[in-house]
Amino acid sequence: MTTQFYRAFEDRYRGSHEVIKQRLSKYIPFLETLHAHYPGAPAIDLGCGRGEWLELLGEQGFAARGVDLDDGMLAAARERGLTVVKDDALAALAAVADESVAVVSAFHLVEHIAFDSVRLLAAEALRVLVPGGLLILETPNPENIVVGSSDFYTDPSHLRPIPPNLLAFVAEHAGYARHLVVRLQEDPQLHGDTPVDLLSVLSGASPDYSVVAQKQAPAPLLADFAPLFSAQYGIDMKSLALRYQSRAAQEHADIHHGLAALADRISADRAASATEHELVSHRVDVLNGAQADAAAGLADAQERFALLESRMQLAHLDLARRVELLEQSETAARAKLLDREADEARQAAIAARVEELERQAEDARNAELERLRTEFQHTTASLEARLAQAQQLADAQARRIADMLQSRSWRCSAPLRALGTLARQARGGSPQPRAQASRLFVPLLQRAVQVVLRKPRLKRVVRTMLAYMPGVQTRLRHLLYRHDTSAHHLAAAPPPEPLPMGEVPPRVARIYRELKQAQQARKA
Repeated sequence: MTTQFYRAFEDRYRGSHEVIKQRLSKYIPFLETLHAHYPGAPAIDLGCGRGEWLELLGEQGFAARGVDLDDGMLAAARERGLTVVKDDALAALAAVADESVAVVSAFHLVEHIAFDSVRLLAAEALRVLVPGGLLILETPNPENIVVGSSDFYTDPSHLRPIPPNLLAFVAEHAGYARHLVVRLQEDPQLHGDTPVDLLSVLSGASPDYSVVAQKQAPAPLLADFAPLFSAQYGIDMKSLALRYQSRAAQEHADIHHGLAALADRISADRAASATEHELVSHRVDVLNGAQADAAAGLADAQERFALLESRMQLAHLDLARRVELLEQSETAARAKLLDREADEARQAAIAARVEELERQAEDARNAELERLRTEFQHTTASLEARLAQAQQLADAQARRIADMLQSRSWRCSAPLRALGTLARQARGGSPQPRAQASRLFVPLLQRAVQVVLRKPRLKRVVRTMLAYMPGVQTRLRHLLYRHDTSAHHLAAAPPPEPLPMGEVPPRVARIYRELKQAQQARKA
């Protein structure tokens, strides 16, 4: 059988990994009690398959390893990080040392091997188990007729089913101190005294069972397991058959009781029917006489009905006339009532309108007062904010002027300011002092121009500054043209285009802004 086939077969018909682990949790009480005496002891699982039982052993604190011959099953176990080897179950068990493992288990293995091998497995397990160790052999339960006659042979590798009594005797004959048949996976609804049907008898017994056998051990250890080995597990076919037979007997008795009651009722019904027939005949005679009397009375009643009908017609005509008069009176009264209600409605509408107008006027006055109050508050707050802002600007301006006077730029531009002072004196004084200032100022200016022309970077800065002071630039040109031609390059050059403020050095831009602000403050 190929590796892929049997692994796929197990996945289809045995159940998912989680379902199998949930089923195996029935053995946890045995493992917990054994772990209390042998914590961390080794355990070996023969025919480990996909490894669900190995995982459960590890979760309970045992050092578990598995043995299997199917490569697909071993691959599934290794995918989960379990310790498994490929080997024959009996050969692997024969290689284990005496009294060295706490648990020897074989789930759904014994139905795959010869019966002599089953006996040998039980004997070898007894040899390798520690005192009080457990042997667990689980297999399909042939007590379940559907399992034993059909489902068992779905697996082509099964040889023959093993009845629970036979497998239990194998453990007993091998020399185990005690053993227990644990029936598993039955329908929980079948527990108790619930009546069962025929299908439950055929397929309701526990579909799987196991023989749990324990090796001889000191009395205190065995005493800890006594409650587990004295309990009852699962449901066998005999108990289901007895419950079904009891139900059938009860139903049979109920049917006989019902039939007897029905016969008694039929007899009583027949006697009652004869008496009732006599009464019916007498009543028929009485009814016939009453029918004749009724016919005579009917004729008399018809004459009276005709007379009453004529009177009713007259009364109907009189009633129609009176109804007409009442309707006319009612129409007139309704018209008067409507006129009075209309007048009252108009008066109420006028009063409501007047009240609404007064309320609207009051609301408008209140809203206007609230708006004026709010506007006054906003105006007051705005004036206070502007005063604070003006004070901050004044403080900032004072700090900037103080910073400018202490800055290196201000000290470096001192000669330029001195030249400006001389220029103003030359422009505003008498002719003689003006000439003297011109003689002093022009040579200095010429040397300054020569220095600027020899330094391109300084030249660019001076041109940028002169571009923002056109009056000073014009005056300088006149002075240079009048006294010397050495400034020809500066005068002949086209007026420098002002650099964008983004291209001016930060210090120059700050000086320019401060000078411009000072000039505007002086004009104001």
